[in-house]
Amino acid sequence: MEGTLFQLKFTAKSLNRQSKRCEKEAKAEKTRLKKAIQSGNSEIARIYASNAIRKQKEGVNLAKLSSRVDAVASRVQTAVTMHRVTGSMANVVRGMDKAMESMNLDTITKVMDKFESQFEDLDVQAEYMEGTIGGATALSTPQDDIDTLMQQVADEAGLELNQELDVMEAPQELPDEEELTERLARLRNAS
Repeated sequence: MEGTLFQLKFTAKSLNRQSKRCEKEAKAEKTRLKKAIQSGNSEIARIYASNAIRKQKEGVNLAKLSSRVDAVASRVQTAVTMHRVTGSMANVVRGMDKAMESMNLDTITKVMDKFESQFEDLDVQAEYMEGTIGGATALSTPQDDIDTLMQQVADEAGLELNQELDVMEAPQELPDEEELTERLARLRNAS
């Protein structure tokens, strides 16, 4: 599965490079278009314009495909991580079974502490992976840059741009160590 993950990441980077190459080619075609217009050659100008539009669309399509492949790679990464954590959890459960057979309170407490620790690690990793997956499908360009460029183009065209920016929610905080210690003490006292 890790080989698949590597291949997906490699493919996403390759598609991204091809997209950038198309953008450069579109820019070059626009420069040729400008020169053709300045020289008064409208037929050649139309050809360059067509080429520029085609390259621009090709670049956008490659960028979209790269984003999709990257999202799949993130999901595969999540699966690989979950597989590792599941193996660790299975070992802890086996340890719990052995501790329960002997009914040694100290051993049971240690195994439960380890289980809780790994479960919290799983939660942190799952939140991180969810954030990564959510970010994988988003644009790689910062939102401020996008807004600025849209405003510049609108100003040049003499248009007004009305937009509302999405506000991201703050991530949920994990319990601090003191709170976890208190919970553990209560659990020990309860048994």
